[in-house]
This record gives sequence, C-alpha cells and structure tokens, in this order.
Amino acid sequence: VCYRSGVKSGRGLLFLRRARPARRRPAMVPNPRHIRRLLLVAATAAFIYIQVRHFSAQSHDAGRLALAGADQPDLSVAAVVIMACNRPDYLHRTVESILKYQKAVASKFPLFISQDGTNGEVKNKALSYTQITFMQHVDLEPVHTESPGEHIAYYKIANHYKWALDELFTKRNFRRVIILEDDMEIAPDFFDYFEAAAKLLDTDKSIMAVSSWNDNGQKQFVYDPKALYRSDFFPGLGWMLTKSTWMELSPKWPKAYWDDWVRLKEVHKDRQFIRPEVCRTYNFGEHGSSMGQFFNQYLKPIKLNDAHIDWNSEDLSYLSEDKFLIKFGKDVANATPVHGSDDLLKAHNLYVDVRIQYNDQGDFERVARQFGVFEEWKVPLLTQFNLFMFRSRVWQVINL
Repeated sequence: VCYRSGVKSGRGLLFLRRARPARRRPAMVPNPRHIRRLLLVAATAAFIYIQVRHFSAQSHDAGRLALAGADQPDLSVAAVVIMACNRPDYLHRTVESILKYQKAVASKFPLFISQDGTNGEVKNKALSYTQITFMQHVDLEPVHTESPGEHIAYYKIANHYKWALDELFTKRNFRRVIILEDDMEIAPDFFDYFEAAAKLLDTDKSIMAVSSWNDNGQKQFVYDPKALYRSDFFPGLGWMLTKSTWMELSPKWPKAYWDDWVRLKEVHKDRQFIRPEVCRTYNFGEHGSSMGQFFNQYLKPIKLNDAHIDWNSEDLSYLSEDKFLIKFGKDVANATPVHGSDDLLKAHNLYVDVRIQYNDQGDFERVARQFGVFEEWKVPLLTQFNLFMFRSRVWQVINL
C-alpha cells in the first residue's frame, strides 16, 4: 500500500490518504522520427554550447594579449611589399637579396609578397618563404584600355598596386609601406636608410614620399653615398609613403600609368620627394612590361651603394624645405655657367661645379645626349626644383 502525507493549512492536522492505484497504460512504441529529432536538437545544443565556450575563451585570451601589449610600443617602421606577377626566377633573386639584410630588422620591416594573377610557380615560390606573408590579387575582369593599342599590362599593374596598398594600409593598418618590385636587389643600408627617412616623412608634410632610386645613378655620375636631395620628380623604384598620403591618393588612383600620374602637379601639389645620389636599389629587370626599354644604356650601369652609412647618426635636418632651398640655391648660384653648343667640351675643361641652362625639351635632350644621362622628358618646366644633378669624374654638373 502506498500513502501520501499532507498538512492541512491552518489546523496542523496530519493525515494519511491511501493512494489510488494508477491506471496502467499500454506500452508506447518509440517513434523513430521523434528520436531523430531529439538527437538532432541535443547535438545542436551541444554544438552551440561548445562554440560559446570556445569564443569566450578566445575573447579572454585576446583581451589578455591586448592588455599585455598595450604598454609596448609599435616597433614596425614600415611594411615591405614585393609586387610580383609571373617571374618566379626574378622573385627568388629579389627575395634572397632582401632577406640577406632584413633578418636583423625583421620586427621593424615585416615582409609581404603580393602576387597579381594565378601563376603557380610564383605562388609556390612565395609560399616557400615561411617568414613572408603572401597576398594574392586575382582579377579576371577584362581590361578595357582608353586608347587602341595600349599595353594592358600597365592597367593591370595600376589595379594591383591599388589593391595591395589598400590591403596593407586599410585592412592591416600599417603606418608606412615600402614598395619594391620583383626585379630589384637592395643595398646593405637599405633598411637603415628608410628608417632614418621615416622620421622626415612624419615631421615634414612638404615631403610626399621617399625613394631609394636615382635615374641618373649610373657609376660615372655618382660620388657621395651620403648625399640626399629633394626633387619635384617622383623616382619610384623602391619607395615609401605614409598611410595619410595613401588615403589621399587611393580614391582617385588612375586606371593605368600610375607613376606618371603621381608626377602630375595636381597630384603631388608641390610636395617633393627625397632621393639619394647613390641608389639603394638595383633594377635587374631586363625582361618585363617595359620590354627592357633603355635597360643596357641606363639601368644596367646603375651603381648600387656598397658603402656603410650609419644613418642613425646622420643629421638630415638639411633636407627641410627652407634649409634645402637656401643651400641648393647657393650651390646653383656659385656654379660656373656654361653656354653654347659645346657644353661637354667646356665642362671637361672646368674642374669645378658647372651650370648648364636648357630652354625647352629639345635643348634638354641635346644636353643630356652629350653627357650620356637619361634623356626622357617627364619633369614639367618651371617647377621649384626643375633641374637635375649628376657628377662627371669628380666635378658636379647642374642642369637648369
């Protein structure tokens, strides 16, 4: 016999009551569909529970890491990106040159390879370097050139540059980026040079970018490995810019010929570019989108700096706009003027700085041809530093 006990409220009476025998129900046969549903619900609940616990643990760890690193300074000077496409052998040579000097400063200059396209050999080569982050830009849309007969490579290059710089500046939030191409070797002081130049970019807003290249950096025309100059002409070929500058350029980035576009006055807005007398990059790309144009005459003889320069101890304050303008103005004013068609002969007979003035494009090309310097005409007339300098033997020539 089964009993239930209870207390009647307010009267304190204890009573016992015989429980009525429960009616027996026929045994229920389990429905397989209901069992499957129950198992599915249980599995889903377990999965959600595990994910919540995992996310909570990750958030806790991330919070601890963020708090631990909050007091640590950002050690990176600039991200370094190698722009690549379809030349695995060139990429290998470039990366080996960079790693030779980057290992000691890896935390300051994190390395990236950005590939345009799907070339398998280039991708495999890039992925073989565990210390380099690989990025891939794949754009299968057809290229529409603005003029018939244009080389589509220049459109693809411009598109790739915009994608890569947006990725590094916007998504990865780097303060500065150094852009190299997959056919370049670097000088031993490449990273020290850019670390010193980064301070100029941060403090002098009249400087738009810093380059490691000199178009007239052939062996016979350079002398001083410490000499740096301000220029209205954008040299490119191994250069650094800041995030703030890229945020200005990105929305209006051109469809093609991006380097010529940067050289436009309405783009650089009278800001100058820092360049060295002796190059910190060497371009060995005889085969590429420019079809080896001018390679043997102008690129192959480039002097790559091999002198040790302690850039951290160098005073670069002379590159501020006001100081540089005063000093350079004096150099130009004190140079001996040379006139007439026999510029080369006259200059060779004067072991001092000489000044040769040109009047138009044809005149400039005539003078450049006499001395063997780069003849291409891209610098607009009447800019603040509308001149170029080179050295012949041990004396200096200033073309105006």
